[in-house]
Amino acid sequence: MSSDPGAPATLPARTRPEPPEPVPPAPRRLRLDWRDGAIYLGFAVVFLLFAILLGDSGFLTAGNLLNIVRQTAIIAVMAVAGTFVIAAAQIDLSVGSVAGLSSVVTALTISATGSGPLGVLAGLGVGLAAGVVTGALVAYARIPSFLVTLAMLGIASGVAQWISNFQPVPILDRQFTLLFGSGDFGPVPSLLVWAAVFVAAGALVMRKTRYGRQVVATGGNPIAARFSGVRVKRITFTVLVVSAVVASIAGMLYAGRLQSGRFQWGTGDELSVIAAVVLGGTSLFGGNGRVLGSVVGAVFVGLVNNGLILAGLDTSQQTIIQGIIIVIAVALARKK
Repeated sequence: MSSDPGAPATLPARTRPEPPEPVPPAPRRLRLDWRDGAIYLGFAVVFLLFAILLGDSGFLTAGNLLNIVRQTAIIAVMAVAGTFVIAAAQIDLSVGSVAGLSSVVTALTISATGSGPLGVLAGLGVGLAAGVVTGALVAYARIPSFLVTLAMLGIASGVAQWISNFQPVPILDRQFTLLFGSGDFGPVPSLLVWAAVFVAAGALVMRKTRYGRQVVATGGNPIAARFSGVRVKRITFTVLVVSAVVASIAGMLYAGRLQSGRFQWGTGDELSVIAAVVLGGTSLFGGNGRVLGSVVGAVFVGLVNNGLILAGLDTSQQTIIQGIIIVIAVALARKK
């Protein structure tokens, strides 16, 4: 002890508490969630089940399997854009009707002018106009996307019926139909090429670009994203514009494959697109996006529809099954 009464008291060295020994961090465990691979397991199980039960109905023939790919290619194209919309915590119910309106406008323009390029521009203009209106109302007027796109569904469908007088509009431009769905690039159907291009571009943008990260941040936590410098309103606006433009391209693919524009093309596709995206692992609550998973989900939906047709079920029963699939997928989905 110090003899100076003013000096601070100190503990003897032997009584000073020794610092605790550092505790080594617990080893990190690899966390696997069975829901990450549920779509792939489900696809394999359903395919095997249909192969066994519907083998005598031609399910496993090369023609039928190729038909499934062609039927789902257009849904896959729209599902790529739908992944960005849902990842941003929005929803687009108008894609089917915008596709139908685009097919009609494209067909009418080609019929009136004889020009395929002008028809393409007119079809794209339909998607751009619908997307700008929808995006502005959602992003800047703050109207829920569910309500806005539901209204756009009715508007686009009504306009398509009105300008076509409920009649199909034939397309006689051979180059247009070959490029948009009827032709082949070598041994590969053009529809499959379109789908592959959109899937590759969508996956690259979602996983490798700043825009993709901003979309996910907007859907995950818009307040935090805004404080991080993300222009949330612009992201919301752009994903809805892109969704509508892609839907208009899908409408032209319908028109090219079926060589006519009809307001019925795309009817009910919004349900198939949402089912594909949710089944592929993108949460309806936003905050993540899986483009490749959405494509597998689209093929899965097409596989189910094809099997149900071969089993003798009609369109209404297919829609019921799709609704059940969506309910199950949402029930199993993680919120984040």
